[in-house]
Amino acid sequence: MIELKINNINVKAEEGMTILDAAKSVGIHVPTLCHMKDLFPTGACRICVVEVEGMRGLTPSCAYPVSDGMKVQTNSPRVRQARKTIVELLVENHPDDCLICVRNKNCELQDLSEQYSLREHRFVGEKKDHAIDISSASMERDPAKCILCGRCVRTCNEIQKVGAIDFTNRGFSSNVTTPFNKGLNVSDCILCGQCILVCPTAALREKSHSKEVISALNDKNKFTVVQIAPAVRASIGEEYNLPLGTNVTGQLVTGLRRLGFKKVFDTNFAADLTIMEEGTELIGRIKNGGKLPMFTSCCPGWVKYIEQNRPQLLDHLSTCKSPHEMEGAVLKSYYAKKMGLTPADIFVVSIMPCTVKKFESDRAELMNDKMQDVDAVLTTRELVRLFKMAGIDFNDLPEDSFDNPLGESTGAAAIFGTSGGVMEAALRTAYFKLTGNELENLQLNDIRGNVGVKESTININGTDIKVAVVNGIGNVGIVLDQIESGKSEYHFIEVMACPGGCINGGGQPIHQKSEKVMKRVKVLYEIDENAKNRRSHENESVKKIYNEFFGEPNSYKAHDILHTTYVNRKELLKK
Repeated sequence: MIELKINNINVKAEEGMTILDAAKSVGIHVPTLCHMKDLFPTGACRICVVEVEGMRGLTPSCAYPVSDGMKVQTNSPRVRQARKTIVELLVENHPDDCLICVRNKNCELQDLSEQYSLREHRFVGEKKDHAIDISSASMERDPAKCILCGRCVRTCNEIQKVGAIDFTNRGFSSNVTTPFNKGLNVSDCILCGQCILVCPTAALREKSHSKEVISALNDKNKFTVVQIAPAVRASIGEEYNLPLGTNVTGQLVTGLRRLGFKKVFDTNFAADLTIMEEGTELIGRIKNGGKLPMFTSCCPGWVKYIEQNRPQLLDHLSTCKSPHEMEGAVLKSYYAKKMGLTPADIFVVSIMPCTVKKFESDRAELMNDKMQDVDAVLTTRELVRLFKMAGIDFNDLPEDSFDNPLGESTGAAAIFGTSGGVMEAALRTAYFKLTGNELENLQLNDIRGNVGVKESTININGTDIKVAVVNGIGNVGIVLDQIESGKSEYHFIEVMACPGGCINGGGQPIHQKSEKVMKRVKVLYEIDENAKNRRSHENESVKKIYNEFFGEPNSYKAHDILHTTYVNRKELLKK
């Protein structure tokens, strides 16, 4: 430990710690823009500069280590003026459309402008002029609002390891863009939306489906229904200043009914259905010498990644649709028949923590009788905007229950929203199907948590079944390399594109604190622990749909409605 003074406060810090972290340890806030926790600092934006006694210039606190006896001022007149000038220059090259911007009141540039009391335009000159990239089905990119902090680039390149965007040009012409400045739809982007979560402004945002949903709700000829993903109920409360980790399932159901949806269903029902189909598929591959290891197919970002980067491994991917697509398909087949509805009149809306679900719902491979399984996808953020538009005070909403028969679910379905949850749910049911006995230890700690690649072995009828969980698409490369080299010993692998799983999806409330994600995860595990039934095969509504409609898991009818095919996007991109 070493000793220094920050703003005349005696501070003890570990050797090698940055000035920024040392200041934070004693409650001193230093603003940052380019800084990203756990990544090597760049000191590029200079908004975090401080004054160090004996040093001629101002020092970027995020990139400079502390030393014994150092004296630092983080709020001297010189520091404040430097920061204010940086913010003024950023503002002068930024569009003046805060009132109509999707990030209004949730913008770091706006916050800094207020913090340093910007009240006039001191620098007037040429502004960047860029076209908005709306080519993607899931995301929009507005380079005019980019402040070149580089956080999206580092997230895409260093964390996700996709490399769909990067810096180009120099000086005033500097820009963040895709290769050859093409649209996101023809880049390597998997539309995970992690770049949106780190963007301080609205340079990156989801493509909104709000207009389509509002139109459907006002159309008397449409039977408009909605489904909610597990991760949404664990996170949307943050937008209403509720304590982190508040489960607001009941209020969500009430709010959606007040918006005008005729039925409110739980995607967790389809998660249980997915386990029945995917578990049966895995058992079939193990018993019949099928292609192993088998990958889960719940995450559309992961599916898009393997289609673009490793299409030669597509045979390893489960053919199951993702849960919300299964729910949509069931609504337009089984439910429509049961309720005497015309499938074409049913408008299915999915409330998802994910941006790439928008792309997924538009896939030709996920249509039946030329109809989309899901007609529109709203992110958690978009739903909050709809609630506000409708004058719904979320904090005062009473609790209500999902509609049935497609609203019943088990605890296994709830944990789909976190990394390792799909695998844990699948193993609970696979064990029962192979042994006839229930798995006693339902909490599989080996595959929980935020490690990049987690693995476990479970003995079923004398056979060791080896599984792996890939947490974040940036960690999948080593696993894929093992398969291609013939060195993989796994039977089953779960991959989630977003670090932490859907709970940290690109459509979730925007944050910069990892503890928020962990509080959300805790909610899902608590729902599982408190559930009456914790195994997907115990869901009575799932049993009923097989008895009345599908016959059995992986039947011809189940394959026709609940399974899909994939595309070699590497070849498509060449064209």
